[in-house]
Amino acid sequence: MINEVLKIMLIEDDIIEIMKLNRAFSTLKLRHKIIEANNGEEALKLLLEKDNLPDLILLDLNMPRMNGIEFLSILKSDDNLKYIPTIILTTSNNQKDLFECFKIGVSGYVLKPLKYEVYMEKIKIIISYWSINELIKV
Repeated sequence: MINEVLKIMLIEDDIIEIMKLNRAFSTLKLRHKIIEANNGEEALKLLLEKDNLPDLILLDLNMPRMNGIEFLSILKSDDNLKYIPTIILTTSNNQKDLFECFKIGVSGYVLKPLKYEVYMEKIKIIISYWSINELIKV
């Protein structure tokens, strides 16, 4: 499984954060495919097409229209989509957010660090971990 290319959906409204993740993938020479959605509504539209479901979702919490917790609640209540591992990638260290996400069924909660080198290390660890996991194909 380690050589398999994962489809990773990034749900993020901040263009700088999108560029940062793409840059980290490039620097780390990760060849996984990134599917971008700028908010929860856009992500749900892509997911409901069910043609090209991701193996992993990286989800920001603080977004307009539909925040990450609202998106996560909808995702985890869908019988087909609830098995997609979802990692919160956020600046929020609010314990209420953390608790709510785990209560709903998130697979991980990672704080975005300010230092780019630390960010890259966290991304490398997340992707390495999920690259060796047995993932449910829905």
